[in-house]
Amino acid sequence: MQGDIKTTKQKAVHINIVDDVYGTIAEIGGGQEVARAFFQAGGASGTVAKSISAYDKTFSDYLYNSNKPGRYVAEDRVTKMLNKEYSDLQNVISSNKDCNTKFFVFADTVETLNYHKDNTPHGWMGVRFQGSTRKNPNEVKIHFNLLENDGNLQQYTLGALGVNLIFACIHYHETPNTFLKSLMDNLDSDRIEIDLISMTGPDLDYVDNRLLGVQMVKNGMTKAIMFDKDGQINRPGDMLYKKDVVAIRGSFRPITYVGFDMIKTSIRMLKREGDYDKSKSIILCEITMRNLMASGELDERDFLARVDILNGMNQNVMISNYSFFYKLSEYFNKFNINKLRLVIGIPTLQNLVQEKYYKDLNGGTLEAFGRLFSHNVKLYVYPLLKNKRLLTGKILNVDQSIFYLYQHLLNNDKIVDMENMNRAWQGIFARDVLSMIKNGEEGWEEKTPRFVSNYIINNRLFGYKEKDN
Repeated sequence: MQGDIKTTKQKAVHINIVDDVYGTIAEIGGGQEVARAFFQAGGASGTVAKSISAYDKTFSDYLYNSNKPGRYVAEDRVTKMLNKEYSDLQNVISSNKDCNTKFFVFADTVETLNYHKDNTPHGWMGVRFQGSTRKNPNEVKIHFNLLENDGNLQQYTLGALGVNLIFACIHYHETPNTFLKSLMDNLDSDRIEIDLISMTGPDLDYVDNRLLGVQMVKNGMTKAIMFDKDGQINRPGDMLYKKDVVAIRGSFRPITYVGFDMIKTSIRMLKREGDYDKSKSIILCEITMRNLMASGELDERDFLARVDILNGMNQNVMISNYSFFYKLSEYFNKFNINKLRLVIGIPTLQNLVQEKYYKDLNGGTLEAFGRLFSHNVKLYVYPLLKNKRLLTGKILNVDQSIFYLYQHLLNNDKIVDMENMNRAWQGIFARDVLSMIKNGEEGWEEKTPRFVSNYIINNRLFGYKEKDN
């Protein structure tokens, strides 16, 4: 399929010459790279009604948000740009165009690399476009991070992405997976990361934005996505900025009383550290793509079931492509968070200290632990009751080669055993509960919160089988 990909210029020419669309291109902060792509391609008079760059912040506030300036590189700003420009387009142009012409507005607000190269380049981009109904347009918005270490290169990337987005809205809005993949045409993950997409409108009602998000991780467009407690996909930077973060990795297939106890106990542990502020703390139930793809392919219904159940338990959800905890730690710390607490069980801790998993690192386990345990990171270890003996991080047997390193981490409270967990729920494993659900065995409902068991039964999830009479 690579040979079938149109270049940025070919896409712009096709839109200008072949597609019967007409609209406005409004850009803030990153030059006028998208408009330039259409003008340089030729034939733009049939496509571009207006191009505008409100580069000065005062003009931007005057045009799009005079009463409440707020942030300039934000979803709210790009939404106001789409509202204003689409309204102007309809009021000024609509009566002069035949009924076959479909109107669109493209808008972006971007922070590219500054002169000192000490900022975080990113942006919002959106398209509002007419589809099957002229009265109710569709809308697609994305958030992206610019990764190149050169401002001029970032501008070219921005131009290509904008053309890709407009072309996808015109040609691929009926095939979401093709839509997503086409956004990266003539680009790669070293140049840009797209970590949020939202599709709304009469022609896009069938789209589940949560599925789009997980497909972005699967396609390598981003390393992680996040859903809030309402199941809405959110920009990671907005959810994490200056927060105390507690991340609990699991399959959550389904979440059991043990998983729920890990959440509650971790909150108590965080409070004990002092300076706890609920509004500045966030709990994330993290699922890896490896877990979601355990069967070889993504089971969309299974994925949505996990998210729905966790949201129903008032939990945020994160999907990541990080198998190693040290990479997960580095990811979180990109967002200027305060504290990071990674919650793991004894079996996971036993794997984490195995040297064989770090053979690809020059520094082996030492390098992995150095990258994992930055100044603000701790592991909360959930003990395991086995054969009437409580296994904890403090008594874990580790290889002699890392014995003193491990003791150092224990002595400096980088690995901390969780206390006061509910022992009545010890011995509950999600994999066993899942097996009972599939086999129609009695008793699994008692191992999960009532909401979870009722939801599984009512929706026939996770291979649910009726009990044999």
